[in-house]
Amino acid sequence: MTSRALLTTLAVPALALAALAALLAAMGYDARAAMTALWDGSFGSWYAIGSATLVRATPLILAGLAVSVAFRAGVFNIGAEGQLLAGAAAATAVALATSASVGRASLLLALVAGAFAGAAWAGIAAWLRHRFAVLDVISTIMLNFVALNAVGWLVRGPLQEPTRIYPQSSSLQAAARLPRLLPDARAHWGLVLALLACALVWWMLARTAAGFRLRAAGANPWAARSAGLIDVGRVTAGAFLLSGALAGIAGASEVTGVTFALYENLSPGYGYTAIAVALLARLHPAGVVATGILFGALEAGATAMQRDAGVPSVVVAVVEAALILAVVALERMRGRRRAAEVGA
Repeated sequence: MTSRALLTTLAVPALALAALAALLAAMGYDARAAMTALWDGSFGSWYAIGSATLVRATPLILAGLAVSVAFRAGVFNIGAEGQLLAGAAAATAVALATSASVGRASLLLALVAGAFAGAAWAGIAAWLRHRFAVLDVISTIMLNFVALNAVGWLVRGPLQEPTRIYPQSSSLQAAARLPRLLPDARAHWGLVLALLACALVWWMLARTAAGFRLRAAGANPWAARSAGLIDVGRVTAGAFLLSGALAGIAGASEVTGVTFALYENLSPGYGYTAIAVALLARLHPAGVVATGILFGALEAGATAMQRDAGVPSVVVAVVEAALILAVVALERMRGRRRAAEVGA
């Protein structure tokens, strides 16, 4: 990411926050009190950072990275939400089945199961694309709803807790839980896993032949196929599976690090917000870390803003939408400028 692109990426959220303050004032709210509550709930204290912002940022970074990998390969994977839920369900099932017998190893098995489940869920869309030319956008969105309803069935059926009173699974044993980074904060080792994943994906994209093929296939599949002799179908299928695996790990880390049980509405839309995370980061793994923390802060601050200032938390969704529109508009203008320079 160039310094100019970095400055642009940083300027967009600043302008969006200014727009939020103006919107709050126009709606009749105390903008100063609301923005103060937003700050206090996200970065105002160590507890807010370690127990709210970073906790919410962890699945957003992993899911945002998943979307970035797919988009870089020219795959419009809008199904990170479903892949996240598939990973959460698989991780829960494996953790509950193995924690009593294998102890601490059940945590690793749960994370691996989450990755495989997410990849398998994405693999359905990849197969539909290859076999029937089904558009990625359509198949992945539809699979989100299938995953959501599958989780609802699981927590009322095979994975429901023994008393059959609550629509959720049993709680995971301590051996199958991700440890906390610090004793006085809820942030867990899933954050470290997310940062390592971003570093590995950056290295893969920038330093390996596989990463070059992925970028080439996404930039121009026809040129990659004819001039580069790249098997574009195979590369995009691999990107689809890698993207699903990363989203599955996001779900597994949420279950093993935060909720410790599977239930409906486990994700408040992390997979959809991840699209904004990836776009604002301009699909760069390092940028995903920054934008993931930004959106984690917005979601954490929205709760505090509603609690302390009486502002509906959904107003923050306006900011997130504005961020996406601003990034798309900037990319469009940049593309037109490049086309004009080439034409000149």
